[in-house]
Parts: sequence; C-alpha cells; structure tokens
Amino acid sequence: MFTGIVEELGTVTAVEELDDGSRLTIRGPVVTSDAKHGDSIAVNGVCLTVLTAEDGVFAVDVVAETLRSSALRAVAVGDRVNLERAMALGDRLGGHIVQGHVDGTGVLRGAAEGGLTRFEIPGRLSHYLVEKGSITIDGVSLTVVEAGERDISVALIPTTLDLTTLGLRSAGDEVNIEVDVLAKHLERLAAAQLSGRSRDGRDRSEDNGDQVR
Repeated sequence: MFTGIVEELGTVTAVEELDDGSRLTIRGPVVTSDAKHGDSIAVNGVCLTVLTAEDGVFAVDVVAETLRSSALRAVAVGDRVNLERAMALGDRLGGHIVQGHVDGTGVLRGAAEGGLTRFEIPGRLSHYLVEKGSITIDGVSLTVVEAGERDISVALIPTTLDLTTLGLRSAGDEVNIEVDVLAKHLERLAAAQLSGRSRDGRDRSEDNGDQVR
C-alpha cells in the first residue's frame, strides 16, 4: 500500500530482457536506505518487489502482464522514475490510498484552461473519476479538477513538477493510471444491490422477507 507521495526521482541504470518480462535496475538512494529483499517499491506507480538492494541501487522484475498493461514497457536506461516505498502503519496518509495496481495507461495532452494539465484516459475508467476525487498518475496522488468521458484535468503545483517525472513529461507521453480503489469496491457493492442479489447468489428479497416476518 502506498500514498502517492513520491519520495525521490530514481534513474534506470539497466534493463534486462527476460523470457517472461524484464528486470530493471534503478538507482534510488532514499528508497533503498532500508530496503531488503521482498520489500515493495512503487516505480511510476507500479508496485514491484525488490530482488536486491545495495549501494543505493535496487533490482526488480516486471512480468509480461505488467509490461502489457503499464507504461513500464517503454522504460529505457537513463529514464527518471517516481519512487515510493510501501507505507508503514502509523505513517501520515499525505495523498490517498494507492495500491500500486495500475488500471491502464493515459496520455498527457498538455495545458488546459485555467493553468490545468489535461490527460486522456481510457473510456472504461471515466466512471470512476469525479471532480475533486483522487487519481494516481505515474504514482503521484492528484486531485481531479474536471472529469470528462475520455479526459481529465488536474492542477500540477510547482513542487509536484520539480519532484516528480510529471515535470519532465511532454505532450503525447504515456502515463500509468490508477483510479481510487474505493470507487471500484463501491461499484461492485452497488451492482449487487441493484441486481437484487446477495454476494452468495441469494435473492435479497428473501432476506428482507425474513426480516419482516
């Protein structure tokens, strides 16, 4: 679990092709200061498992499915990436609840009215996004200002631009998108209610009848 508050900008130092994915080696002295094998680190918003961590450098494997569904498939040596360690119980939740499970990719479209930045998003994700709701873009927790059917706009403050890859992006660049997990859970619960079925497949009217009797 993460918060979407990027701890540092790392640098990809090696990309090794594997039979079922790839192995990334990344320099990140802050996130590796206490990292060990098996720990989780979000790389551009993708939760990955640390294989090795030594001298400020760590290695992670990215499976084929993750490469297919995220923008990590285009990462190359020298690229800067957003890094965040998994949160610890008792930490401040400065952003919002982020799983590191990317829902799809979007595209930076550039400036929008009012000093906002616009991103194109997959239409299948639009119903999870509402004005003033939360979204994670490349691992950065952001607030949605405007939500359309196929795009959103967000306000990127100077600090976010200075400390994350969003300040290095250009129009047309692909980014990782994770919608608010609470919205996905609510959708599933609401669907069950609207269909009149309980999670175990029983008709909810039977439960209501039992209560009445």
